[in-house]
Amino acid sequence: MLKRFQPGSILACCVLLAGCASQPFDRENDLELVTTPAGVLSEVWSRGPDGVIRVAGAPSGYIATRASYTNYRLHVEWRWPGKPGNAGVLLHVASGPKDRVWPLSVQVQTKHGVAGDLLPMAGASFLEPLTSKPGATPVKGHTAADSERPAGGWNSADILCRDGVIEVTVNGVAQNRISGSTPKAGRIGFQLEGAPYELRNIRITPIG
Repeated sequence: MLKRFQPGSILACCVLLAGCASQPFDRENDLELVTTPAGVLSEVWSRGPDGVIRVAGAPSGYIATRASYTNYRLHVEWRWPGKPGNAGVLLHVASGPKDRVWPLSVQVQTKHGVAGDLLPMAGASFLEPLTSKPGATPVKGHTAADSERPAGGWNSADILCRDGVIEVTVNGVAQNRISGSTPKAGRIGFQLEGAPYELRNIRITPIG
């Protein structure tokens, strides 16, 4: 006997499949490790049976998608299982000049104590003025009171990238916004800056 599918059922199936779509950070083959000295991805990035990704803090460098993205929402959760340290999310990683091992990109800081700051890396730029002092590492500091959770707790970042605009929310608090960013498209990555940390629930959702 043939059964007819109702339009609502088909739509529900599509939504379910979209929600279950595989993400690049779920597959090591979709990632590239760039470090100095050269490292091995499996020794730096490992996923446990609970879905939590353990990220080693060394050697210095970053892990990035092989694919590039333009307009999207990025959700990521992170925590420091041991002593808090320094790390960041790299947006729009592009070929071009480097600052030591760091690529041309815009960094969303997840460093303990300054989560939500934005840094133009290796010649990246945006329209809003920096808050750092002349000669210091260029930074546009987060604009609300610190919303990072105590060390050991899970934090979440929700990042919107659309046509050169980047908006950053940390644990539900709007912390930063820039416009006219260059580059405005590229790969997405995570820094390795000395301290091990953990990641989970990394989702990239393209938007129109």
